[in-house]
Amino acid sequence: MTSRFLFPPRRRALLAAGALAAAVALVPAHAQSAVGAGDWPSRPIRVIVPFAAGGATDVVARMLSQKLSEALGQPVVIDNRGGANGIIGTEAVARAAPDGYTLLLNTAGAQTLSPALYKAGYEPLASFAPVSLIARIGFVMVAHPSLPANSVQELVALAKRPGAKPLSMSSGSSMIGLISEQFKADIGAPGIANAQYKGTGPQLQAVVGGEVDLTIDPFVGLQMIKAGKVKPLAVLSEQRSPALPQVPTMKEAGLAGMTFQSWAGLLAPAGTPAAIVKRLNAEVVRIVALPEVREQLLRIDYEPVGSTPEQFAATIEQDAARWARIAKNSTFKPAS
Repeated sequence: MTSRFLFPPRRRALLAAGALAAAVALVPAHAQSAVGAGDWPSRPIRVIVPFAAGGATDVVARMLSQKLSEALGQPVVIDNRGGANGIIGTEAVARAAPDGYTLLLNTAGAQTLSPALYKAGYEPLASFAPVSLIARIGFVMVAHPSLPANSVQELVALAKRPGAKPLSMSSGSSMIGLISEQFKADIGAPGIANAQYKGTGPQLQAVVGGEVDLTIDPFVGLQMIKAGKVKPLAVLSEQRSPALPQVPTMKEAGLAGMTFQSWAGLLAPAGTPAAIVKRLNAEVVRIVALPEVREQLLRIDYEPVGSTPEQFAATIEQDAARWARIAKNSTFKPAS
């Protein structure tokens, strides 16, 4: 009788191993990552922040990375890649291998607005796997102490006073520039000059130094406000800020359309295995709920959140649509 085995057992084993290796080689990279998701993480993780070191977002990233490192048992290293309104660093993550070892800590501006204003090599949502919203970021309009206006109403009257010296606003990002243009349009004062700076830090220093009259600050200048170096006129959130409870909202000042917030959140490249996203989400939500982390976030007026990936994805989708609409209708021209 002819044997149904054409090769001896050892030869059959070698052929089977070779066939398995060939099959694995043909599996897409993201599928191979999924196969090995149970071993993650087995080496250091890199979190790209698409802004220069030292800003509020960078502070959040470093605080999160320390806690993540403790939880995951691997170093979590911050990689600051600023430039091009956050596009450079955000693109780097969109192009990275979806293996859980390259993550992105981003804000609404770079994630949802920059693609509407510039040629960006990523889509706000399709290019990424949202992990969790970390915090919401408020805005406050501040002015130089010498400006003869202590409220939005007084500012509007000053801007429209016949023969008055023209006012000026500074903006250090496209988002701040667009919000400023929206403010000018809402109060009917298109003559307020918009001076563009490279970053929210320089835009605030321009007000402190008297180069411009006012700006819209993402609360990086909270200490400047408390020191009296700038004065707050209104916050742009739905409710008054716990950090500045005495300062009214724009809505209270009669400008309901001037309600804006940004956010900070953690993302991974699209195609990252669901098991890794789920593990990261659980850790981020746990970390954001820690009393010491909440205290640090609230200190810079970041409202702690922690969300599901699906909730974060919905936020990105809604914001991208809103900013695209605002950008289309605005007269704001970003600096080249």
